[in-house]
Amino acid sequence: MRSSLFIFISLILLWVSRRPLRNFRSHGFYRFFAFEGVLALVLINHPYWFDEPFTLRQLLSWTLLICSVVFVIHGVHLLRIVGGRDDRNDMPENLAFENTVKLVRVGLYRFIRHPMYASLLLLAWGTFLKNPAPLTVALAAATTLFLVVAAKVEEQENLRFFGDQYQDYCHRSKMFIPFVF
Repeated sequence: MRSSLFIFISLILLWVSRRPLRNFRSHGFYRFFAFEGVLALVLINHPYWFDEPFTLRQLLSWTLLICSVVFVIHGVHLLRIVGGRDDRNDMPENLAFENTVKLVRVGLYRFIRHPMYASLLLLAWGTFLKNPAPLTVALAAATTLFLVVAAKVEEQENLRFFGDQYQDYCHRSKMFIPFVF
């Protein structure tokens, strides 16, 4: 059942990512593999979601998962209301909401440049904590690597589009975790 669900959801992700997957220089190329890692983690660890609910590991897991939801909702909201949107011929692989025309530096974006990637990072490690095992360690680490690469590639895209303004923003903010990384 889990294998079938993995294949079904992967096919949806493939369809959504069909344009970025044709261009390994696009951040969406690497983001696809991060999504696949998160999907695998969720499907592998879903049987343990509510085991031993009050252990430190589970409480930390739920904290990361809740933060993940907050990060993605807040990040998408700010992109929509502050970043604006327009068609960008320089990045035809982008999904529509990614084509912001203004640099967002308020809310969570004041502290980190990639709240939505941070959300996936928190989701991956929160899911990993449900039942740590060698396979899930490898999946969480690989997902983290793909997210870092996706963020680095996206930063190069943003530098080309926003110029010095983005360079200054990079010096004032962290990549994923406020005040840390």
